[in-house]
Amino acid sequence: MRSHRPAHRPRTRYRIRSLGAAAGTAAATAVLVLGPAATAEAAPVAPTATASAPGGNALLLGIDYAAWKRDVAAVMAPARPYVEQRLAQSPAGEKPAIVLDIDNSSLETDFHWFWTVPTPAIAEVRDLTQYADAHGVAVFFVTARPGIIASLTERNLKQVGYPVSGLYVRDLPDLFQEVSAYKAAKRAEIEARGYTIIANIGNNQSDLVGGHAERTFKLPDYNGKLS
Repeated sequence: MRSHRPAHRPRTRYRIRSLGAAAGTAAATAVLVLGPAATAEAAPVAPTATASAPGGNALLLGIDYAAWKRDVAAVMAPARPYVEQRLAQSPAGEKPAIVLDIDNSSLETDFHWFWTVPTPAIAEVRDLTQYADAHGVAVFFVTARPGIIASLTERNLKQVGYPVSGLYVRDLPDLFQEVSAYKAAKRAEIEARGYTIIANIGNNQSDLVGGHAERTFKLPDYNGKLS
């Protein structure tokens, strides 16, 4: 009786290249490159994802996906009624706008492995922007992501259903500013274009401080664990 041994299959190694701004200032974006690579560049084995934690940095940090989703829903619950009421009171000729951060504020960045393309939307936030867009509200994104990935970021947002009136990313001069100052300055730019920012949504204080918004909605970051 002959034994059957499985045929040898060549293994594919992965190299990870990260794109990002200075440490602590922007969410890093990774590009997956298939092909042979040196052993030193081999990707580490990722923990097994579960239904309550799809994967990504949040899983490594022990942040439960289901709990995060509940916390997000609680923050966003009053957002739609507020926008509805605010628009009902909008004076003639006003140009209302909403400003959003991206990572863990519009997209579930830290809850998915970097090879998940496109990064899924946060449903409650996306639904609000779709309602706002349908009622004449401009939707702007102000992110600390570097300008080199601006086109990839905009494509991701549109692929998962976000209306995009404008996207502000950090170019070289912006890297010398504090994130909070950079974001406040971009909101001021939007106001200078004649818009009234009726809501600003983000998950870090740096997304929200500095004024230039009538109301803010802060999503959870668990003491800075989420980017």
